[in-house]
Amino acid sequence: MAASNWDQRYLEGSDRWELGRPAPPLEAFLRTDSRAPQPPGRVLVPGCGRGHEAALLADLGYEVIGLDFSGEAIQRAQALHGSDRAQLRWLQADLFDGGALAAAGITTGSLQGVLEHTCFCAIDPAKRGAYLDTMARLLAPGGWLLGLFWCHRRPDGPPWGSDPEMLEQQLTAAGFRQELWEPAQGSAPERDDEWLGLWRTLAGPEPSSSG
Repeated sequence: MAASNWDQRYLEGSDRWELGRPAPPLEAFLRTDSRAPQPPGRVLVPGCGRGHEAALLADLGYEVIGLDFSGEAIQRAQALHGSDRAQLRWLQADLFDGGALAAAGITTGSLQGVLEHTCFCAIDPAKRGAYLDTMARLLAPGGWLLGLFWCHRRPDGPPWGSDPEMLEQQLTAAGFRQELWEPAQGSAPERDDEWLGLWRTLAGPEPSSSG
C-alpha cells in the first residue's frame, strides 16, 4: 500500500488500530516485567503511526526514532508528543529504503532495540521476510526486538494476521534467538489473539584474551 493511501487513512481516521495510548501489553511489560530490556539504548519504532510507543520508550530513558512513511502519521505523532524532545525524533521514510535510513544514521548494527507494533501487520505479508532481515541487519549483536504481533485468523487486511508457529520459524530463520513468546496479557478488548515476543540477535564472537 502506498504512502498516499496511508495518508488518506490518517486523514479519515480509518487506520483501524488506533488505541489512543501505548498498547497495554507492551506498556505493562516495559514498565514492570523484570525480563524487559533496560535503557539506555538507541531504539527504532518502525511504522510508528501516532507515536504512542515511541513516546513511551523516550519517557523510559531510551533514545528513540519513530519511523513512518506516512507524512500524516508523522505530523500527528509530532502534534501529540512533541517535535523537539532530546530523546525522541521522528523520521518520514520507507523502512525498505536503505539509502534513506543511512542518510538518517540508521545503518548496519546501529540500533540496540526495535519495538514492533502494527508495522508487521500493515505491510504486504510477502515482505515480512525482508522486514525481519532488515531488523536483524540494523540491530547490533545481542540487540533486541520486542514485538506485539496480531495473530488473528481473518483473511482480510491490513491489518494482516499471523500464525504464532510460523512467526517463530520466521524470526529464527532471520537470526533471532527467542527469550519470550507467549499470548499477550491485558490486550485491549478489540485486539484478539495478540502475542508478545522478545527476541535477540545472536551475539558476536567473544573477544579473545591473551596473557
